[in-house]
Amino acid sequence: MTESGLFVGTLRHRRFRPVSHEFTYPLFMAYLDIDRLEPLMKVSRLAGYNCWRWASYYEHDHFGDPSLPLRERLARDAYANGVQLPAGRIFLLTHLRYLGYNFNPVSFFYCFDQNDKLGMVVAEVNNTFGETANYWLGPQVEVPAGENKKYRFGKAFHVSPFMKLGHEYEWTLTSPCDRLVTECINYEDGKVVFDSTMKMAYRPWTGEQLHRTLLAFPWMTAKVIGAIHWQALMLKLKKVPVVQHPGPGVFQRTTVRNLGGSWGNR
Repeated sequence: MTESGLFVGTLRHRRFRPVSHEFTYPLFMAYLDIDRLEPLMKVSRLAGYNCWRWASYYEHDHFGDPSLPLRERLARDAYANGVQLPAGRIFLLTHLRYLGYNFNPVSFFYCFDQNDKLGMVVAEVNNTFGETANYWLGPQVEVPAGENKKYRFGKAFHVSPFMKLGHEYEWTLTSPCDRLVTECINYEDGKVVFDSTMKMAYRPWTGEQLHRTLLAFPWMTAKVIGAIHWQALMLKLKKVPVVQHPGPGVFQRTTVRNLGGSWGNR
């Protein structure tokens, strides 16, 4: 099993309809054992748990009651969604809070069984309207894909103002090892309209590796939110139709407001 670490690589988005649009950005994400978050964040003086550092993990940056352990929040949400949370280790692939700022378009919880086999993935998705939703990816939506995990399910959360609800998702994820790949495809009326691919390589969770990565990506989360709004402007200039938000109260709000990522969270 791959232990806590960093994954460094690229993210590519491709839009095929109604106009073509493509970009690729370098990025990195932290991959952390959720039962060891506090000791893991002591790896360097530049890192901290629930306190301001260059790289910080804050409990309130993820769904649910931040006073509860993250595993308990997952267990409660699993029960609410009628699924069984695997009994093994759980690792969170996410953006930490860098220089006080956090925004996570999507975080992945990789849930292993007691035999260290990947049993389920939870995708915690956030939009720029200050809203969040979890997709529980397990046997109920899984399709055969060899060694990888592939899921097909309906898009039920408003993310991009340039993409409709009602799409069908097809997500393929590798089990984290020395390499990690996620591929997300959007179908509309049976046709591919969008895909995103993240390809990353593993680095161990050490102070040296964290320092080296922070020097290469000093303010990762600011870059993420800046790129989101820049690409939205590009789509607007290409005259891609805007899809209206369903309205307040439809989706769950995030527990914290982030500049540029909470336009509707009042």
